[in-house]
Amino acid sequence: MVTGGMRTNIVFDDALIDEAMALTGARSRSEVVRLALQELVKSRRKRKNLADLAGRIRFRPGFDHKAARKLRG
Repeated sequence: MVTGGMRTNIVFDDALIDEAMALTGARSRSEVVRLALQELVKSRRKRKNLADLAGRIRFRPGFDHKAARKLRG
């Protein structure tokens, strides 16, 4: 249970909430919304951290990043 939380009323797409609950195993709408917000924050933090690395990674001379992408499929 979250303490000090804010109560609000939001209109959600029922089918989307039901699918999210089925995929996550969440037992309530509040739980699935909380999980979704946690995932969003985690995802954005990762993206920011990757952006912070821009220009800091040095590749070996002659490294072909486009050829490496093809190997991943």
